[in-house]
Amino acid sequence: MQEKKPKESFNKILNDAGLKSTTPRLIVLKTISELKHPMTAKEIHKKLIKNKIDLVTLYRTLASFEKNQLVKRVNLQKEAVYYEFNKDHHYHIVCTDCGTMEDFELCEMDRLTKKIIAQATNFNSVREHALELFGLCNLCAKS
Repeated sequence: MQEKKPKESFNKILNDAGLKSTTPRLIVLKTISELKHPMTAKEIHKKLIKNKIDLVTLYRTLASFEKNQLVKRVNLQKEAVYYEFNKDHHYHIVCTDCGTMEDFELCEMDRLTKKIIAQATNFNSVREHALELFGLCNLCAKS
C-alpha cells in the first residue's frame, strides 16, 4: 500500500514543477496521488466536494498539472478523459464489459521502442508512449 505523503512533499512537488503551492492545488494533488486507478475530472470532483473546490478550478488545476507533467491523461477508449498521478511508469488492462482495471508493468517497452525507432524511416526518437490493453476480466469471461 502506498504510504501517505506529508504536505511538505506535495509543496516540493509543486515548487519543483514551478507552480505555487496554493491550498486548492495541494488538495487536488494529494487527492490524485491517492487514486487507486485513473478517474475522470467529475469523479475526482466528487472526492473534493467536502473541500469546496469547484469543477472549474479542478479543470484548470488538472490542465496546469498535465502541462507540468504532474498528472497524465489515460486513454481508456471512453468518452471522458481520465487522469492519474504521474508516478511510476505503468500501463493498464481494462475489461470492456464491466470496466475493471488493473495496472501492469512492461519492462520490455524500452527495448521494443528502440527496435521500432531502428526500423522507422521518418523518426529518430520517441518522447513518450502509452499502452492500454482491452479484454475481458475473469468474471465477465465466465458469464
